[in-house]
Amino acid sequence: MFSHVMVGAHDVDQSKAFYDAVLGALGAKPGFADDKGRVIYVHENAMFMITSPINGEPATHANGGTIGFGAMSPDQIDAWHAAGVANGGTTCENAPGYREAPFGKYYLAYLRDPAGNKLCALHRPEQ
Repeated sequence: MFSHVMVGAHDVDQSKAFYDAVLGALGAKPGFADDKGRVIYVHENAMFMITSPINGEPATHANGGTIGFGAMSPDQIDAWHAAGVANGGTTCENAPGYREAPFGKYYLAYLRDPAGNKLCALHRPEQ
């Protein structure tokens, strides 16, 4: 559906530490920097990147936007959430847990990264 997701960061090194931890909890390898200073993660045919805004303006988060990451289990989501809080992220929304929706039951957790971007990890159990 998408080729990549890129978020802006105030401090790319701080954001790399955060994303190395939370994406590592989902099985991704640590990010690597390209020649322009962007940090890149490649995992399961998807690419996620962090950059300082190229226009020189401060990084801002999308109001109403959420970036969702798939997880293999509730335990993996709990590890993702704990890694995020331990590495400069803040919890938001409700505590990690199961939710019911018209399309079924799912387990999720929300975080904001150090630049304020809203993230979600989601697992849909076998229905």
